[in-house]
Amino acid sequence: MPSRRSAILVVNCGSSSLKFAVFGLTEGLARLVWGSASGIGTSQGRLQMSSAQGTVDDHPARLADHATAIEKVDTLLQQQTSRLDLVGIGHRVVHGGPDCDCPQRIDASLLDRLHALVPLAPLHLPHNLAGITAMRTQFPDVPQLACFDTAFHHGLPAVARHTGLPREYAAQGVRRYGFHGLSYEFIVDDLRRRHGPAALDERLIVAHLGNGASMAAIRHGRSVETTMGFSALGGMPMGTRSGDLDPGILLYLAGHDGLDAAEIEELLYRRSGLLGLSGVSADMRELLTHREDTPEATQAVDFFCHRARHFIGALSAALGGLDRLIFTGGIGANSPAIRAQICAGMGYLGITLEEGRNRTLGPVISADEGPVRVEAVATDEERMIARHVQRTLTNTQEVT
Repeated sequence: MPSRRSAILVVNCGSSSLKFAVFGLTEGLARLVWGSASGIGTSQGRLQMSSAQGTVDDHPARLADHATAIEKVDTLLQQQTSRLDLVGIGHRVVHGGPDCDCPQRIDASLLDRLHALVPLAPLHLPHNLAGITAMRTQFPDVPQLACFDTAFHHGLPAVARHTGLPREYAAQGVRRYGFHGLSYEFIVDDLRRRHGPAALDERLIVAHLGNGASMAAIRHGRSVETTMGFSALGGMPMGTRSGDLDPGILLYLAGHDGLDAAEIEELLYRRSGLLGLSGVSADMRELLTHREDTPEATQAVDFFCHRARHFIGALSAALGGLDRLIFTGGIGANSPAIRAQICAGMGYLGITLEEGRNRTLGPVISADEGPVRVEAVATDEERMIARHVQRTLTNTQEVT
């Protein structure tokens, strides 16, 4: 009988999907198995699982809620983990509050603290917690780690944390936190691996552009400013989320249209952004396909790129200049057309793309003579979580 392989399981339980990946510990954290339950709560539910040998499973599924999705994913995982020795499980947790600046072992005390933070991230934390509960039930003896999307921004300068509201609200946790931290952390780690520690001295902007989108200004490997603030609604327009709004709009919607908090939440999280502007789709790929025949699709794409240029300029000001711009996320890493449109006209900042390079995942896509190095790099949040689990277990001598 072949020996069992030590592995780490990573779980990313989002608002409408559950992604997972299994990394081999003795294979240098190579992906062994990965997959997702997508379309939770919709008629488009689907279960997918792949391995290094090819597709393991891919079929439509009725995923009425997260509990159903977790149950079905559990079944798929059991089929694979029977041949693996799980030594640790890492969870992406969207919000760690003001006190979590690094990954933390999951215990009763941490769970109590995360449940108390649900009002700060009501559309994300309950699903994160559901995934944690399910995995602790399924694998009660396996150490589990919470990795926070807010932790990378924990050291934001005080001036970047303020909201402009009276100070008593900050005492309630109303402040700017920043998100997509695991993605930014991976990109910084990748930059260090490719170019050495000196690269972190550069003035860096990372543009994480996907269905959720944000940007961060980074210096010495730390976040100094970011576009998302208190919630995952702020900053860039996204697939179905509005991005930044004049707060007077919310007062108008409540007072003039009579929208209550739940209706405003539905509007801002699920009916706005690219979907709301285009009336066609929240998927950038579809919008680019429809640009020629649907003016609204063109307007949505143009607005997205316009706001991206706005934030690149603002973050450059926060850094006092710009040395390197890295595009990542589903759109940022994979859409040459969007990268080109965002960078067009930004020569004043030293941003100049080379057309041929931009059509490929280079990573360098800028012209040689440009003072700003522009790159397109695929992020890997799941691998970043696996690294955290491995480091934590190694430090506590639970793995060798």
